[in-house]
Amino acid sequence: MNKNDKEFLVQKIRTQYTEKENTQLDELKALDKKVKKPANIFAWVFGILGAIVMGAGMSLVMTDIGSTVGIENAMFSGIVIGIFGLIIVCINYPIYKSILNSRRKKYADEIIKMSDKIMRN
Repeated sequence: MNKNDKEFLVQKIRTQYTEKENTQLDELKALDKKVKKPANIFAWVFGILGAIVMGAGMSLVMTDIGSTVGIENAMFSGIVIGIFGLIIVCINYPIYKSILNSRRKKYADEIIKMSDKIMRN
């Protein structure tokens, strides 16, 4: 191992044991995360829910699960459930964008002030 590699390794280990100072850039990153996190969580949960509902409809159409469960007209029920899941998946992105845009408007002044302050330094 050469000298540069040793120094890098020592510095990497050393940073794990030193206290990190909370800078303005860290605060800006945290605020940005605070803006985006609720919209991302909603999009993931709503998208997964829509995919599960759509998959359940597809399962009713393509397999004999409907007759096993006791649904008489599984084809019609499966198509309706699948279309409902597809609608959920399709409206997920516009809802995500509206949540994100509303949160951006809410925190825009604070983020702009903080970023201007950082850029001046």
